[in-house]
Amino acid sequence: MTTRHLGLLKPVHVHPFIARCNPFVNSSFFCTCKTSNRIVLEISSLLEGCSQLNHLKQIHSKLLVYGLQHNSQLWTRTATSYVSFACIDSANLLFERTLNPSSFLWNIMIRGFATQGRFFLSLKLYAKMLHSGLRPDKFAFPFALKSCAGLSDLQMGKQIHQHLISFACSTDVFVNAALVDMYTKCGNVETARLVFDKMRIRDLVSWTSMISGYAHNSYNIETLEFFDLMRGSMVKPNRVSLLSVMLACGNLGVLRKGEWFHNYSIQAGFQSDILVATAVMDMYAKCGSLDLGRFLFDQTVGKDVVCWSAMIANYGIHGQGREAIGLFTQMVEAGVNPNHVTFTSLLSACSHSGLLGEGQRYFELMSKEFRIWPELKHYACMVDLLGRAGKLFEAEKLIENMPVEPDSSIWGSLLGACRIYGNLDLAERVAGKIFNLNPTHAGYHVLLSNIYAAKSRWNEVEKVREMMAGKGTNKIQGFSMIEFNNHVYIFGVGDRSHPQSDNIYALLEELAASMRQLGYVPSTNFVLHDIEDEAKEVALSYHSERLAIAFGIINTVPGTPIRITKNLRICGDCHSAIKFISKIVNRVIIVRDIHRFHHFKDGMCSCGDYW
Repeated sequence: MTTRHLGLLKPVHVHPFIARCNPFVNSSFFCTCKTSNRIVLEISSLLEGCSQLNHLKQIHSKLLVYGLQHNSQLWTRTATSYVSFACIDSANLLFERTLNPSSFLWNIMIRGFATQGRFFLSLKLYAKMLHSGLRPDKFAFPFALKSCAGLSDLQMGKQIHQHLISFACSTDVFVNAALVDMYTKCGNVETARLVFDKMRIRDLVSWTSMISGYAHNSYNIETLEFFDLMRGSMVKPNRVSLLSVMLACGNLGVLRKGEWFHNYSIQAGFQSDILVATAVMDMYAKCGSLDLGRFLFDQTVGKDVVCWSAMIANYGIHGQGREAIGLFTQMVEAGVNPNHVTFTSLLSACSHSGLLGEGQRYFELMSKEFRIWPELKHYACMVDLLGRAGKLFEAEKLIENMPVEPDSSIWGSLLGACRIYGNLDLAERVAGKIFNLNPTHAGYHVLLSNIYAAKSRWNEVEKVREMMAGKGTNKIQGFSMIEFNNHVYIFGVGDRSHPQSDNIYALLEELAASMRQLGYVPSTNFVLHDIEDEAKEVALSYHSERLAIAFGIINTVPGTPIRITKNLRICGDCHSAIKFISKIVNRVIIVRDIHRFHHFKDGMCSCGDYW
């Protein structure tokens, strides 16, 4: 837009309101006109063709100079234009000076704040709209729900759900898609699915919100099932859908299923999409195929910080800390600036590999060289690094001197180190801090119970159990998963529900006999009950990971790797036993627990017994 198009005749003064909005407005930009109708038409025309923010501000000034702030149509269009330029504060100044704003303007403002991530203000406007007597409509509800999702405010989201039912908007496809998205992002996946199932019309956004919600709430099997349902409904999956199923495959460790989705992504034309390429690489690495993940990483063109950070993280969880450091060096040399996530991945990799000096050095380099200030997650990595190295009191001192308030998870890292090194006095002190911060977390109670059990302090073990019962805290049940013939089989401790249970248990008994001949001695201190040693040995023999491995040995071709995923940390006795099993059956056994990967081969583990 040029000044010639604005029909300049002579300069006018800038209104004080606009001067506050933009002190750089050119006061010679506007001209006087002979008639008010001509002015209205001119400003209307200028607003319609306005493509630059500085021009909009000068048009706004002209509107004020000629006293047209009471022209609802022009005033609303000006506010709307500010929103389109992402100048929500300027739009809000107009909105606050509007007498009896229309529903359209209310909706514009609610949308503007929501799309800029200012969710609290968006909901505040929504509440004011209700208080003013106006009824929200199908244009207001999606953005009010978006704000609830952004704030994870489930209670407010439920209230808005009731409003949209009351105001007869419960059948609108866009409102329902936003409702599904809100419930999933607030963690209420079951209600989201109820809303989805009641929808008469389901667009791509609705399907995508549901599948993404399943994936990000760790409903991994449901994510894969929903993808099949989506394709069966003749809805073509988009990038978000593919990212969701790749995430689910990685979480489950289902390599064959992941390979199918990889091929599908290529057929669907997403092979050059950097986000999909990163997700595919990450999926292979999380399914235990780190080498293939690295191959795909090297083939990826235009790697961004997310891609580099993901590969560094995967080296970390596979216990290859030096490779993670090497990749970090390559990243910096390639001109890609690391971010907070990169350093979390790098420090975690140092922790998993026992690289204490290297971890401390990179922790210092974060702020000194890269101007990235440590956050709680980085301090948590350092506490874990120090704790694993046996420097328990240094870890405690670091927590106490942090510039940020510690949470229960960072104290939990130190409690885990106390378990490794058997420091009961420090464990009790740390547990007291944890229970003040997070009194109902089952994992920390179990961890303290483990420490007492290892010392044969059975009275204290019982007290912890009574404490858990009094708080209504239940121990998380361990399970292990294995993929076979495109199906995921799940085993719990002592599980006899599988049709092949007799064969599974028979094989484990044979393996136990062979293991003893090779020198295996059960570590009965991992049994958390005061029972006879023989009973403890039996209890250890049927942990979920051993059942899954036995199933894999029975059903797969000799010599092929066995891959299992466990939802908790692998216990020390199972870790020892699987080393023996890998040697006896001459198999590579890959176990991914909640913290990292263990690659067992020829009686050895990739972690070097450091995990």
